[in-house]
Amino acid sequence: MLLEMGWDFAVITPRVDETPLPGEAPDDFALRAAVDKAKWVAAEAPGGHFLIIGADTVVTVDGDILGKPADDQDAARMLGRLNGRMHRVITGLSVLESIDNLIRKAINRTVVSQVYFRELTDEEITRYIDTGEPRDKAGAYGIQAGAAHMVESINGSYTNIVGLPLAELIESIRGICPAF
Repeated sequence: MLLEMGWDFAVITPRVDETPLPGEAPDDFALRAAVDKAKWVAAEAPGGHFLIIGADTVVTVDGDILGKPADDQDAARMLGRLNGRMHRVITGLSVLESIDNLIRKAINRTVVSQVYFRELTDEEITRYIDTGEPRDKAGAYGIQAGAAHMVESINGSYTNIVGLPLAELIESIRGICPAF
C-alpha cells in the first residue's frame, strides 16, 4: 500500500516477542506490539533522522485473538467462528520520529474496524481454504483477495482490515511532521 502511495521506505523486521501477555486485552496487545516494534527499529537504526512506523493487526471474536492458522483444520475452525457474525480487526499503530536513535516524538493509537461475514456454506469455506490463502492471514482470511465475497459489510477503515490503516497513518504522520 505504501508503494502505491509513492513512498520511499525500507522494511525492517524487528526482533520482538509478539505473544499476548496473560490476560492482555486484544486492543492493548496490538498497541503494545506496534510500539515495541517501532522502538526496536529506532534503537537499531543507523544514526540519522527517521520516521518509523510500527504496526500490528489482530482479528478478534468474542474477545479471543485469532492469529494465523496452524493448518487447514485451524483455518476451518477460525472461519467457522467468523461465519455469519461480526468480528473486530484491530491495528496498533506507532509512528516515531527518531534522531540518532533517540525518540523525539511518538504518536501511538489503535484503529478498530468491524467486519460482518455473511452466512457461508461449508463448501464455500472448504473452497477458500483449498486456495491456500488463509494460511498466512490473521483470522484465516484476506479481504483484499479471495475472501472479499465473504464480507457482507464493514464499519470502519477498509485499509485497516487489509493490514495498515492509511488515513489514520497519514493523520499520525502529520501530527509529527505537520508539513507532510
